Amino acid sequence: MKLNPLGDKVVIKMIEAEETTKSGIVLPGNAKEKPQMAEVIAVGPGGMVDGKEVVMTIKVGDKVITNKYAGTEVKLDGVEYTILKQSDILATVE
Repeated sequence: MKLNPLGDKVVIKMIEAEETTKSGIVLPGNAKEKPQMAEVIAVGPGGMVDGKEVVMTIKVGDKVITNKYAGTEVKLDGVEYTILKQSDILATVE
């Protein structure tokens, strides 16, 4: 299956956070922070959203930083994705 976002939505896949600290301490699952860096998997067409013209500036393959708890998490074919608005993306990483 393939996710095709609508309007100003973007599908991202979170990049896993480090499991050990810089000093070598292994973190248990509940001590890890929710990752904020992700890779863009699919981008909606933009267009008119809530009466405003939205131009999509994010493209597939971009690495981005998102709001910590933004979007809706979905699981498809055993892989977890997040669907969020382009406005919930804070920055791209180069």
